[in-house]
Amino acid sequence: MVRYTSGIQFLQSALLTQSFGAYIALLAEEKGWSKTGLSGAAALHSTEAALLGPALGWIVDRFGAPVVIRCGVLVSALGFYTLSQVETLIGFYLSVLVIGLGATLGGYFPLTVSVVQWFERYRARALSFQSLGLAIGGLGVPLVAWVMHEYGWRVAAQGSAVIMLVVAFPLAWRLKRRPEDIGEQVDGLLPTTDSQSDNETPNQAKPLSKRLMRGLTAKQALRTRAFWLLSLGHACALLIVTAVNVHAISHMKEGLGYSVAQASLVIMIMTIAQVCGVLAGAAIGDRFEKRMVAAGCMLMHALGILALAYAARFSHLVAFGLLHGLAWGLRGSFMQALRADYFGRKSFGMIMGMSSLLVALGQISGPMIAGVMADLTGDYQAGFTLLAAMAIAGSVMFVYAIKPKWDEPTQVM
Repeated sequence: MVRYTSGIQFLQSALLTQSFGAYIALLAEEKGWSKTGLSGAAALHSTEAALLGPALGWIVDRFGAPVVIRCGVLVSALGFYTLSQVETLIGFYLSVLVIGLGATLGGYFPLTVSVVQWFERYRARALSFQSLGLAIGGLGVPLVAWVMHEYGWRVAAQGSAVIMLVVAFPLAWRLKRRPEDIGEQVDGLLPTTDSQSDNETPNQAKPLSKRLMRGLTAKQALRTRAFWLLSLGHACALLIVTAVNVHAISHMKEGLGYSVAQASLVIMIMTIAQVCGVLAGAAIGDRFEKRMVAAGCMLMHALGILALAYAARFSHLVAFGLLHGLAWGLRGSFMQALRADYFGRKSFGMIMGMSSLLVALGQISGPMIAGVMADLTGDYQAGFTLLAAMAIAGSVMFVYAIKPKWDEPTQVM
C-alpha cells in the first residue's frame, strides 16, 4: 500500500506539482499571457481542492479511497490531454480545473486515507514513506523540462497523460480499501485480541480490528479543541510552504542579487533536506510525541524564512534551505498521523475533509501576504517576517493540541 501510494504521489509531483511553473513560464513566453493571469490558475486549483474537501471526505468514507483514486487518475490523464490542446487563456483555466479535479480525487487526500486504514502502530512511519514520493518528485522535473525544451510543452502534457494511464492507473488498481476487507489485520498482525483491561474477560475482549475502527465522528471531532488547533497549526505551516514555493526564487534574484542558477541550488538543497526530513520522520515518528515534534518544526520554519528574508551571505540561504526543508519533510507526514491518532479511523476521511477548509486558508493566503507586502514595501522582508511570526503562533497551537478522550465527553471548545 505504501509503495503504491508513494509511486502515485511521485508521478503527480513530478508531472504536475513541481512542473507547473515550467508550463507557466513557457505559456507566458509563447502566448504572451500575463504571469498574474497564469498564476491565478494555481490559486484556482487550491480553492477547488478546499471546496471539495468536505464532500470528498464523505465520498471517501462512503465508497472507499481506492475507487476515488482510480477515478482521479483517469481525470488527471484527461486533464493533461486537454492541456496539450490549449489555445486560449480560458482554455488553460478549464484544463487546470480538470487536472486539479483529478489531482484532488487521486492525490494527497485519498492516498493518505488509504494508508491510514492499514496502520496503527507504525502510522507515522508509513505516512512518511508515502510522502517520500512527493518529496523526490522534484527529481523528475529536469526530465520534464528537457522534454519541454526539446519537443515542446504540448508533447510533455500528452506524455504526462499517457504516463498517468499506463503507470499510475495500474498502481491505483492495486490499492485495497481496508485490510479487514481481504482477511488481513491492521499493521499485519494476527487476528487475535488486544491486551485486555482489568475489567474484561477473554470472551469480552474485542477483536483487534474492531477496536482499531473506534474513533470520533466528524461532528464530535468538530467539538474538540484539538481539531481546531491542529487545523490552524497546519494552516500556519502552509503559509510558509506556499509562500516559499511562489516567492523564494524571486526574492533571491531581485532582492538579494543572486542568479537563477544560484537560487535553484538553494532550492535543490531545500529538496534534499526535505527528503532527509521525511526519512527522519519515518525513523522517529512513532517513538516521540508527534505534536511536540510538529511544534519544533514550526520554529524551524520560522527561523528558516527569517534566514531567507535577511540573508547577508550565501551561507544564510543554505541555512534557510536546510531548516525549511527538514521541517517541511519531518512535519508534513505527521499532520495526518496526528489526526488519525486523535480521532481514529471511523470517520477519518470526513474529518480530514473538514480540516482541509481551514488548511487551505494558509495555502492560499501565504503567497498573497508575501506578495502584497512586497508590493507595498518594495521587498519581501516585512512579509516574510510576518509569516515567521505566524509560524511561531502555529507552534504554540500544536503544543496545546492535546488528544481528546474518546470514552469520555469530548472537550468542547
